[in-house]
Amino acid sequence: MSTPDFAAYIASLPRVLAGAAALFRDAEGRILLVEPSYREGWALPGGTIESDDGESPRQGARRETLEEIGLDVEPGRLLAVDWVRGVGRPPLVAYLYDGGVLGEEDLKRIRLQEEELLSWRLVPRAELAGYLPGVLGPRVLAALDVLADGTGPVELENGCRVG
Repeated sequence: MSTPDFAAYIASLPRVLAGAAALFRDAEGRILLVEPSYREGWALPGGTIESDDGESPRQGARRETLEEIGLDVEPGRLLAVDWVRGVGRPPLVAYLYDGGVLGEEDLKRIRLQEEELLSWRLVPRAELAGYLPGVLGPRVLAALDVLADGTGPVELENGCRVG
């Protein structure tokens, strides 16, 4: 296949968005959530993987964590991969990594990205559903289960386990 034909072939392929986030906890097991300024609900530190620039999901989770909360933390193991069907957008593949347990000193070093985030808080597992919109809540709960039972990663579709 010649170069122009290959470029046309690549351009014709379906598009998929990709995002990555880190799941941070404190010593009490509460989950670190951030409040975006651009939409309703809360989220985990994370965002779009800059795949056009060669960024991997793991690199994206680390970069987004640094940009959003000012902590440069190497992501731990992969906890979940979620295929989320799009409505008015391409589907999304969301990678969720273990961010680890943050100590008091780590929490004091959090600096929010003011252009995108309003605040952060630590939320107990039992209260997550009230904060996390759509499939994000079930995704985080599935990842917490993986952490608790030592299995995983877990494959999800729209936040629900498959396979």
